[in-house]
Amino acid sequence: MIRLNLVLAGILVLCALMLVTSQHKARKLFVELQKQQEVAKQFEVEYGQLQLEQSTWAMHSRVEKIAANNLQMRVPPSTRVHLVPPPPALSNP
Repeated sequence: MIRLNLVLAGILVLCALMLVTSQHKARKLFVELQKQQEVAKQFEVEYGQLQLEQSTWAMHSRVEKIAANNLQMRVPPSTRVHLVPPPPALSNP
């Protein structure tokens, strides 16, 4: 009977240690998850800022102003503009 109690006590201690170890690992993983989620939020903010910056740089008025001032470009008269018709669409038989 004493031997059975000692075996059961040993199993109990082993299970307790395994529980503590698994909880510690779970907490470490949760902390890592929170860090990665914070990094993801920072990337989302940066992506939004980059999209805003891109739309600002690509504004038609800005491009036209730079073309006129820096590159001395101008809109050609309508008599010099030739429209090229698109190629005919391929039909599937």
